[in-house]
Amino acid sequence: MTLSNMIRKSLVASVLLGAALSLPVHAQTCLDSIDNTTPTDIFVDNANGTITDMTTGLMWMRCSVGQTFQASDNQCIDDAQQLNWQQALTTAHGFSFANFNDWRVPNLKELTSLVERQCVRPAINVELFPSTPSDDYWSSTPSVTDPARSWIVAFFNGSNSLRQKQQSVFVRLVRNVN
Repeated sequence: MTLSNMIRKSLVASVLLGAALSLPVHAQTCLDSIDNTTPTDIFVDNANGTITDMTTGLMWMRCSVGQTFQASDNQCIDDAQQLNWQQALTTAHGFSFANFNDWRVPNLKELTSLVERQCVRPAINVELFPSTPSDDYWSSTPSVTDPARSWIVAFFNGSNSLRQKQQSVFVRLVRNVN
């Protein structure tokens, strides 16, 4: 093997190793200089896989659709499901969880109330909503100008935007307490 081939192979190996080591680690990043927007103390843990936001009067499933809450280690196990918008609405209709069957897909304002502006990856209070994918979540709010799209909240950074209703997106369900 020539010296130039050895250098080339070494360089390729270094680049591959560097790329592997620089793969994103999925750890939440928070800035203490920004006030938190979803402090734990405004929520009540109902000890059944749900929490209630005392400021909005909404009860939330702690885990995304497809996951199961495991209280022993405060984690959501299994994989969160991605559904298109119609599947999300259909799944929510009559969904039974924690002895309630009036769950629904939250509207954009409700879903945005879960965004933790202090954090990214995910932009949500992970103590309350563990194992939340840093990705898009459906709202029930359709686009006013385009019937083929609906609003989502991106829990990567807390932004919102429109998505095609046929795209597969995560879902978290909510219900009114009163």
